Amino acid sequence: MSTTSIPSARARAKTRLGYNRFRAWLVACATRPEARLWLVIQLAILHGVLWTFILINLKAAQDVHMDVAEAWGWGQKFLWGYGKHPPLSGWVAGLWFRMFPATDWATYALAMTTVGIGMVICWLVALRVVDARRAFLVVVMVALYPIFNFKGFKYNPDLLQLVTLPLLVLAYLNAFEKRSWQSGIWLGLAGALALMTKYWVLTMIGAIGLAALIHPERVKFLTSPAPWVAIATMVVAMIPHIVWLAEAHFVPLTYAGDTYSLDDARLVHQLVAGYALHNFALLALPVALAALAMAWVPPWLKLLVRAPSRIVTRAWARGANPGVNVAQALNIWIVQVIVAVGPPLGALAFNIYMKTDWGISLFFLVPLALVAIPALRVQSAVLFNIATIWLVLSVATLAASPWIAAREMAANAGNAQIYGARSELARELTQAWHTRFGSRWAVVAGTMEQIQPLVFYSPDHPSALLPLEAWDSGLTSRDDVKKYGFIGVFDPTDGRLPAFEKWVSETAPNAERIVMTTRRFTHGKAGPSMSWNIYIAPPGK
Repeated sequence: MSTTSIPSARARAKTRLGYNRFRAWLVACATRPEARLWLVIQLAILHGVLWTFILINLKAAQDVHMDVAEAWGWGQKFLWGYGKHPPLSGWVAGLWFRMFPATDWATYALAMTTVGIGMVICWLVALRVVDARRAFLVVVMVALYPIFNFKGFKYNPDLLQLVTLPLLVLAYLNAFEKRSWQSGIWLGLAGALALMTKYWVLTMIGAIGLAALIHPERVKFLTSPAPWVAIATMVVAMIPHIVWLAEAHFVPLTYAGDTYSLDDARLVHQLVAGYALHNFALLALPVALAALAMAWVPPWLKLLVRAPSRIVTRAWARGANPGVNVAQALNIWIVQVIVAVGPPLGALAFNIYMKTDWGISLFFLVPLALVAIPALRVQSAVLFNIATIWLVLSVATLAASPWIAAREMAANAGNAQIYGARSELARELTQAWHTRFGSRWAVVAGTMEQIQPLVFYSPDHPSALLPLEAWDSGLTSRDDVKKYGFIGVFDPTDGRLPAFEKWVSETAPNAERIVMTTRRFTHGKAGPSMSWNIYIAPPGK
């Protein structure tokens, strides 16, 4: 025997021992009641930190998304609504940016903090349905779902739904189980909180209502105080916002129909095919990686999957299935099916074009719906495998993020919508205002796409006014325009330019009109140039 083979064998044995010990520790932490919550919180924190740095690298040559800048602007005043959306996303942004500066990295940290909290709540939802081992598998699958990483870069009401929708489902499962008036209060408050995020949440509330009516145990639930107390609590909690809606003439409720309508056959095709394919592709990643994690289990421990219909029937007949609460799993299956097919059918019925991103937050229950199949036998090795896949992919993406960003920039070098220098324009306009008037720049007017980043990046953080839209944010008014003056910014290629110039002429006939062009240089490389029509109206006397 070679003398070198003995140390080599010992090294391999030590490696296997370390691997087995770490796997045992991970499984123990994932399943022990006193340790599992802290493990999931640690996972969420690590996920948030890694992906914050990934996004900082990936987006280094880009300004923040207009939705992020809009939320920042809303957060400067705590109102009961902001024109086209309920107020919760603005409130959260306002609280966050009272602790952190208005910088790009802080917006990515906010987005990842949001999805991290959503991950923890998804785990709490899973514990109501499956055992701790399956629940940990669910939360790592959620972490691999692109809306919780790559596509979660922009904080907006859609992203915040990844907190409020799981919280709503958690409250429903709790109320369905306990059927008490106290659980009804929590369900009503969760429903109000979700509605204060985005009216789109009505799809989930409707799905939960239908699930309660369809479920075999519906009589027990519907004859308890829980659902009726929930409805009353939600209505009472929504009264301040309903009052605001009435004052706004309910314009926010018609925003989607007015802005996104199915006016031609192409949009219908995009809705039917694009929406379905988009969400299927996003879900395919976590499902495929979970399947890979299961495939790594030794052959004698591989999962056994029988026909789902027979499994559910037999499990229901036997009562509680080890590892799965079948009654609660049925709630999850019903809710997920309804929110998967209901919204696109409703959009067709009401002639509304539904953006693909609207549906992403509705599919967070898919990992749980799959893991809750009673036939699945989730072995300990699967937890270690899925966690390893998540960590390797995250660290590899972090290491590759500068290269990915460089490749994307080279491929889209002329795309001004992605790499346009709006932050530079904000600073130049602030300096131009100070030079002319020696005061703070208070109001910027134009379209959302052009002016929201100026609100975020200008040192003066002017309030946004959208004179061509049917809604006002409430952050400024037409009287403020006359009192403090304004800078109008408009894309000369936008077909709405004549309407905007008409408004400027009527509001400030003496406004100065100029054209400004900016360009950003990143790592010595020039980005695309952008030109804007600028209208500078002086403050009133």
